[in-house]
Amino acid sequence: MPLLNLGILAHVDAGKTSLTERLLHTAGVIDEIGSVDAGSTTTDTLALERQRGITIKSAVVSFPLDGVTVNLIDTPGHPDFIAEVERVLGVLDGAVLVVSAVEGVQAQTRVLMRTLRRLRLPTLVFVNKIDRRGARDTAVLRQMAQRLAVPLVPMGTAAGLGTRAARFRPGLGPTALEALADRDDGLLAAYLDGTVPEGRLCRALAAQTRGASVHPVYFGSAITGAGVPELIGGIERLLPPAAGDPDGPLSGTVFKVERGPAGEKVAYARLFSGTLRVRDRIPFGDGRRGTGGEGRVTALSVFDRGTDTRTDSAGAGRIVKVWGLGGIRIGDALGGSPGASAAECAGAPGRASSHHFAPPTLETVVVPGPGPGTDRRSLHLALTQLAEQDPLIGVRHDELRGETSVSLYGEVQKEVVQATLADEYGLDVTFRETTTLCIERPVGTGHAVEFNKKDPNPFLATVGLRVDPAPPGAGVAFRLEVELGSMPYAFFKAVEDTVRETLGQGLHGWQVTDCTVTMTHSGYSPRQSHAHQGFDKSMSSTGQDFRGLTPLVLMEALRRAGTLVHEPVHRFRLEAPADTLGALLPVLARLGAVPESTGTRDVVCVLEGMVPAARVHALERQLPGLTRGEGELETAFDHYAPVTRGTVPHRPRTDHNPLNRKEYLLNVTRRVGE
Repeated sequence: MPLLNLGILAHVDAGKTSLTERLLHTAGVIDEIGSVDAGSTTTDTLALERQRGITIKSAVVSFPLDGVTVNLIDTPGHPDFIAEVERVLGVLDGAVLVVSAVEGVQAQTRVLMRTLRRLRLPTLVFVNKIDRRGARDTAVLRQMAQRLAVPLVPMGTAAGLGTRAARFRPGLGPTALEALADRDDGLLAAYLDGTVPEGRLCRALAAQTRGASVHPVYFGSAITGAGVPELIGGIERLLPPAAGDPDGPLSGTVFKVERGPAGEKVAYARLFSGTLRVRDRIPFGDGRRGTGGEGRVTALSVFDRGTDTRTDSAGAGRIVKVWGLGGIRIGDALGGSPGASAAECAGAPGRASSHHFAPPTLETVVVPGPGPGTDRRSLHLALTQLAEQDPLIGVRHDELRGETSVSLYGEVQKEVVQATLADEYGLDVTFRETTTLCIERPVGTGHAVEFNKKDPNPFLATVGLRVDPAPPGAGVAFRLEVELGSMPYAFFKAVEDTVRETLGQGLHGWQVTDCTVTMTHSGYSPRQSHAHQGFDKSMSSTGQDFRGLTPLVLMEALRRAGTLVHEPVHRFRLEAPADTLGALLPVLARLGAVPESTGTRDVVCVLEGMVPAARVHALERQLPGLTRGEGELETAFDHYAPVTRGTVPHRPRTDHNPLNRKEYLLNVTRRVGE
């Protein structure tokens, strides 16, 4: 039977997990529908999820329909856990975006739909909660058309809105035909002639939905089941099944890593090609991070009828759980050559490995509590394991101050980290005040070189590096202008790995990005030994020489290039009573916000523009008083911009500070030349 890997996405409290429960019940996988409030849902398995009534980790559950087997992935709705959603998008064949008929389009809804459109991922829309008081149908459709700015095809209408008897009446109306005809010249001609057979219309709908050109819209209620059978029919008929050749070369992508009862790593992966078998020895890695390795598969599971089942093999299209790959990380590719990128191995046109959402822009220091067993070493180990499961939670350890920081998306995520450390690791922690994470970008070109056996270089290595700026969003690229065979490959690898690590802290202490680092000079001392004696370290280059010298050369090149600190900037949308505009504008100006458009709708004014991320909390705090409690603010990360107000923010260094040569050498090597 064909497979379909389906994601359920939504803003928080839209009813996404309830819809998952209803789909499983309708398919006969579960006998009773679980309740989010009661903590009895199938996919929210973490104790913390059940306590809080929110989804924190993505979960996979499978169910059969008449014509397709669906691997359904329930994702978090809260924006603090957007990294979980990001990892899932790369393994999907289609999606259902859930919108509340009461709350309508939220900021998270717009972020999700923009991403789904950019990825051209076939998506159905389910307007949920039509049984709730305040539910709207036509108004929500109009709002989606305006604020999501996507072509929608209503698959019917809602009746009995706001009551337990609310139901969905299927049927394609004139607006559906018009939306489809806009993208099909043949259909448009038939439409103008007044002769559009129903079969022709259905084929056009399926083709355009699978091509992500239009988005069918269903109305219903996950609680009462209204509209769910029609949605299931749409999932079967309109979304494309998983593709892939089970006899081809193995390729797949890891989108989730968890630890089993014995502490072993368990990887969740989507297979795009080939077949994976128990006892296979497979390469894995990510070329962007310069990581890679090999491992032997000791066990496999696939998802079937609401649970995961052990199997000896799994083919293309499957989502699998894999045991035995000890060094595996989220984002790694399975198959191909070690160190290849996930996109190269997965063949998923960049979807599997690209970042689709904003990076975390907040950071906080984790402080061990007074409780027994909450020592710094245990805390660092626990946070490192949490970062394995969520790589966008960056863990930063300061040896000098004995502090560990984590990067986050928001305050809710901080509370979840605190509760997870307490529940799963028995660690009592608090946090310091959250601060904003900036980045550094080179503003020019800088070059530096130090030669082997020439003062003041105490290392047996020659390293020359040039730093060039790259376009925003390019990340860090490492290039060679020297022959790869001019010295052992391990030395080149040591330089590249050290470059990437060193760029974690630039001239002002922030991560350096959007640059190209080129190795312009290389050299080493070949292996030396005395007669009848072994290897002489004092006369022979080792990887440590290159790891020790590279930070000095790189930071000197970066100093000559110069860097500019950039702060995260959010796009905001603010709705408030029109008569409060005079009080709002001066406050926005003081906070550095720049309104780009102003509009009015009846007695409401709508402001859209940019505001520094560091000022968002202050704006949220002042808004109720400025707008009589009627103001509504939506913000989302948009870009990084140069810091132009006040002093340039600095971040304390946690390394051996290669900007101070004497201090660095005292800490790194004993072969110090004056």
